[in-house]
Amino acid sequence: MLLTGQTPNHYRVPELGGLPRPLYVRAFEIPADSEVAMHSHPWAQFMHASAGVLCVHTPLGRHMVPPQHAIWIPPGMAHGVTTHGRIAFHSLYLDPGALEGPGPDCKALVVTPLLRALLHETRTLPADYRPDSADGRLVAVILDQIARLPAAPLCLPMPGDPRLLRIALALQADPGNDCTLEAWGQRVGATRRTLARRFRDETRLTFSEWRLSLRMLAALPRLEAGTPVTTVAAELGYASLSAFIAAFRRFHGSTPGAFFDRNATRR
Repeated sequence: MLLTGQTPNHYRVPELGGLPRPLYVRAFEIPADSEVAMHSHPWAQFMHASAGVLCVHTPLGRHMVPPQHAIWIPPGMAHGVTTHGRIAFHSLYLDPGALEGPGPDCKALVVTPLLRALLHETRTLPADYRPDSADGRLVAVILDQIARLPAAPLCLPMPGDPRLLRIALALQADPGNDCTLEAWGQRVGATRRTLARRFRDETRLTFSEWRLSLRMLAALPRLEAGTPVTTVAAELGYASLSAFIAAFRRFHGSTPGAFFDRNATRR
């Protein structure tokens, strides 16, 4: 439900004492610059956007979920959502015992064409569908499909060390910042060696790998909104368009144009 008179827009999470069936569907459009505050619930959530890029925050990091991807949120994990552009939102609440995968960790997933077609059919699924009906059989197939989805590298792990977190938040605000780790160390009061070691320990990435991940994820909502690739490249600190496209291809497996053209043909 949209709460009026608030900026940004806030969406109320339904108050449910429990799920009426193993799968409960929520599907609607969310306008740009909307926000759902951090919350948790005792069931799992499969959150999907057929259009637009979701930014999902958890205590462990930030996930960017572009079109035709989804995020798996295990039971009890706190999470919040922000949007940049309009979102075609499709979310499934799932009983924890309904399926074995994708597991206890929050992760981004690649949604297959078959699952996209099945999800479309759930838009009219009654909340109290009969398990032994055609609706119940549809749900069973969906659960089987979700359990086998491949993961996608769309999570940015956040460090806990206050010095590293200060750097991470500054770079989130300005992904194109090219300061060296030595320069950051002078700002936060630590040596380059200490910061480099702590980044690896806390995020399992080097500082350079973490900043690359940040930039490649920050590119997604910009590109989805139609910002020219040359502009995105400059905003993210790349001296040339070719360098940005090469980095995007290595990270996402395709060029920016192919990435979004491919998703557009699947809608």
